[in-house]
Amino acid sequence: MNFSNHIKIACVIVLCITLSAYSDFQEKPITVFMIGDSTMANKKNPETNPEYGWGQVFATYFNTNATIKNKAVNGRSSRSFINEGRWDSIYDKIKPGDYVFIQFGHNDQKIKDSSRYTNPYTQYRYNLERFVNETREKKGVPILLSSIVRRDFNEYGSLIDSHGAYPLVTRMVAEDLNVQFIDLQWYSETLEMTYGPEKSAELHLHFKPGETEYYPEGKADDTHLSFKGASEISALVVSEIKQKVPELATYFK
Repeated sequence: MNFSNHIKIACVIVLCITLSAYSDFQEKPITVFMIGDSTMANKKNPETNPEYGWGQVFATYFNTNATIKNKAVNGRSSRSFINEGRWDSIYDKIKPGDYVFIQFGHNDQKIKDSSRYTNPYTQYRYNLERFVNETREKKGVPILLSSIVRRDFNEYGSLIDSHGAYPLVTRMVAEDLNVQFIDLQWYSETLEMTYGPEKSAELHLHFKPGETEYYPEGKADDTHLSFKGASEISALVVSEIKQKVPELATYFK
């Protein structure tokens, strides 16, 4: 056997090993946990309910090797999510290689509700750090996301910020703890402005009386998402995952 044949055989062996390793990686089952509030949460009665959380749509992107556990709950802040024992129940189930998506802020700013409010620079930051550190204790992978914006345009057509320091603190925690960060505040802000003050209503829950049986008296909600809005936001998250967390993107369909 000449030298060139040896080289060819070696190349074939290396290729087989590489493909085998890639196949093993692809077949490794993982769980993606999602913790947050109503903008992420799965909604009841999806056959008739026009409200969707973006995590509800995001789950449809994955193949059968990934199990999506969307544990986001309406009305929860980082504080109430912990105090109700919801985080502990997830922490107990995290396995090496699992992912935890973390998105709070909408309800942490409820200053008139002591069961939910957190100071962004102290308790909110501490809670995010706890989610990150405890995920890593279990050899999981945390991913931090800032809150999506509310549809709040002023009379000049400018979108008004309603989240204050919470998205900034989320970014700071991501930088300080070296966590992948998806700035959904920025991306959802850009999305709302692209649609504009009027058309952006399609991203949310705006119905006239009698327009839908689910809201017979009508609805005007600029915080929560329609199917279209949830689909747009989840597509933005998928795009970010492909760039920033390519190893997770291998589990997309």
